[in-house]
Amino acid sequence: MTARTAGPFMTLGQVGAPHGVNGWLMVRSFADPPDSLLDHDEWQLLSPGGKTLQLQLLEGAPHRDRLRVRLSGIGDRDAASGLTGWWVQIARSALPPPAEGEYYRDDLVGFEVVNTDGVVLGRLDYFADLPAGAVMVVKGEREHWVPAAPRHLQKVDLAAKRLTVDWPAELE
Repeated sequence: MTARTAGPFMTLGQVGAPHGVNGWLMVRSFADPPDSLLDHDEWQLLSPGGKTLQLQLLEGAPHRDRLRVRLSGIGDRDAASGLTGWWVQIARSALPPPAEGEYYRDDLVGFEVVNTDGVVLGRLDYFADLPAGAVMVVKGEREHWVPAAPRHLQKVDLAAKRLTVDWPAELE
């Protein structure tokens, strides 16, 4: 997985499988609430290889635990299939600033991660969304998968670009 870092666009979702034969896509939203991603008409899609597409959101609605969307220029299942795995990005300028104690994921990628004992675990490489919730993938001497939940993410220091987590340096 390619790490995504802070810039003019924020990663707020990922394209999943096509839905039907008319170009509809299933999208996993990282926004809170998830359907707030549908408030944005302009989407940039970023491929795992770094290619970008600027597309208009034509229609969309929540569908089970995902969003079902139709984008400009995507008219059939084959076109939709070609976008599976692409990241959904929204212009940072179109997003509200995060509330106190909230952060955009992209703003934390690359931060040093230390545990509550002061041991450096590595750097936050990316977030992975699993059925039980999001995890921070920290790469250092070892790779750590730390749940991205308040119980484990103890402190965010934006100035020092450091995250403090309640996570052991060595797992038994």
